Amino acid sequence: MNWERGIGDFDRHLRVERGLSSNTCRAYLADIRMLAESVGSDCSPEQVDPDQIRHWLAGLHEQRSAATLGRRLAGVRAFFRFLQREEVVVLDPTAGIPAPKLPKRAPRPLSVDDCFSLAENASEGPSRGPEQPRKRLARIRDTAIIELLYGTGMRVGELAALDVRDVDLHAGEVRVLGKGNKERVLPIPEKAREAVTLWVDERRRPGVLAEPLFIVLRRNHEQEPRRLSARDVRRGLARRARALGLNDRVHPHRLRHSYATHLLDMGADLREIQELLGHASLSTTQKYTAVSVEHLRQVYDSAHPRAHGGEVSSASGRSGSSTGRGKGGKPDKRREQKHGKEREE
Repeated sequence: MNWERGIGDFDRHLRVERGLSSNTCRAYLADIRMLAESVGSDCSPEQVDPDQIRHWLAGLHEQRSAATLGRRLAGVRAFFRFLQREEVVVLDPTAGIPAPKLPKRAPRPLSVDDCFSLAENASEGPSRGPEQPRKRLARIRDTAIIELLYGTGMRVGELAALDVRDVDLHAGEVRVLGKGNKERVLPIPEKAREAVTLWVDERRRPGVLAEPLFIVLRRNHEQEPRRLSARDVRRGLARRARALGLNDRVHPHRLRHSYATHLLDMGADLREIQELLGHASLSTTQKYTAVSVEHLRQVYDSAHPRAHGGEVSSASGRSGSSTGRGKGGKPDKRREQKHGKEREE
């Protein structure tokens, strides 16, 4: 079997049998083509050995992060396991190659105030003069995007793939198609519902239900609506963050981290957060517990009087008598006698 035929069969397997997203399929196929280029056209998939794969990964080591190397290895490993299942190869050449160790990085959520500022400032019009119709529509659209990202925790790809009919504003729900074509229904909070309602009201016309929910605003309104891409959403959010003076990098997935962390801080169950985020494994959701515990530790260190080994001061609001002492710090004899009688009884 040559590379092109193997890649074509693998592509159909990923899309039809496994139901992976187009982005994942594209990444996997690109990784396999890179390997094919590395081993040369004279070497067929059946002839690839572990040393050739190690050599290919070693060549990428200095240019790519451990996470990227792990993903490339995962794509190639899936390809050869598919060929093994189809009895094209006898042995999987990636079987003895371990994935690179990834550094443990906790999610970096935004503060609640920053999330609120992003949404509220996006909804504000100009302070002076009338607003241009196109800029007004862009403002309404961007507000709905930010409110929906932070209010539901959906992925940016899931948001970009939404159609108008996927949103039920009366029930306050949105139907999302996640990874592996798994569908889930997410509740829409009140602020997000108001923002999306305002945006949908601007779009009302026959046939709008089948159109993308978020579209590129064109000067010629007669043209067919073009879906706003995930890249467009990222750029718009980054531009909004810079305008607010948020120098730290702000992207849609960080709003997803913020959604999960803030839910956990408010007492939501980890299993419920897993369902809302669409995680297949609970271990993926558990990374947010580390962020929540660290937040609690910071609160303790800044607020608790014993956090740094200090003594409770009189300014803490406690009276001297609460320590069993009277005026001037002398022992309160009446209090001691009373406690002595209680102990005898």
